Amino acid sequence: MPSTTDRSLPAVLRLIGGTPLIPLGFPPEGLTVHAKAEFLNPTGSIKDRMAACILLDARRRGLLDAESIVVECTSGNSGIALAMAGAVLGHRVRILMSDTASVERRRLIDHFGAELVLFTADRGYATGIEMAERMAAEDPRVFLPRQFANPLNAEDHRLHTAREIIAQAGGPVDAFVSGYGTGGTLRGVAAGLREAFPRVTIVAMEPAEAAMLQGEAPCCHGIEGVAGGYLPPLLDCVAIDVAEKVTSAEALAMTRRL
Repeated sequence: MPSTTDRSLPAVLRLIGGTPLIPLGFPPEGLTVHAKAEFLNPTGSIKDRMAACILLDARRRGLLDAESIVVECTSGNSGIALAMAGAVLGHRVRILMSDTASVERRRLIDHFGAELVLFTADRGYATGIEMAERMAAEDPRVFLPRQFANPLNAEDHRLHTAREIIAQAGGPVDAFVSGYGTGGTLRGVAAGLREAFPRVTIVAMEPAEAAMLQGEAPCCHGIEGVAGGYLPPLLDCVAIDVAEKVTSAEALAMTRRL
């Protein structure tokens, strides 16, 4: 995530991060849950952090130039974030996305000027990741962010997202709950919180229809952006205390309640 004090960055990138921690009261259950309001990032998701971090790092290291093409497989939010960051920084972006992705996500990627390539995800994210690797092998201009394996994805959350939560919580954090797509948020925030609160409980939410962390075969579900039939390498070394199943119907009902 770029520093909001770095005046050399485009203004829109300085809007990323620093999102509030909002207390959500659940009187029937007698609970208050604090939610990190990542929808307040410029494109409406936490993926803006990863997109800005990886592209700015690549530019600093000379891996991105005027001829480069940023190519990434995504369920949607990362593609939107990369399309936005690419437009701001002046790089071509090509997004590979399942043909089952929502029309709204496709339109946002198009509006940011990125090229959209749809594929049939017969093997989940793995299908698109292999497509991206082939494109990179065939064209030296292609730069792959590799969001599912790039340690910067997690490290940025450790250094920024986790520290924001610690500062905003104003006291011990008992548990952190997150879904996983790339695994970057879960790994990075878990690491950052454990540095401050070693006894924090890390909970991984996954669709009940695709509970891969619990050894079940992935199947179709209605919670977009998580558990795309693929266990990402970034999750390999995360000490997850609880894997919690949530059905698509439960997720939709809670979305409406919130």
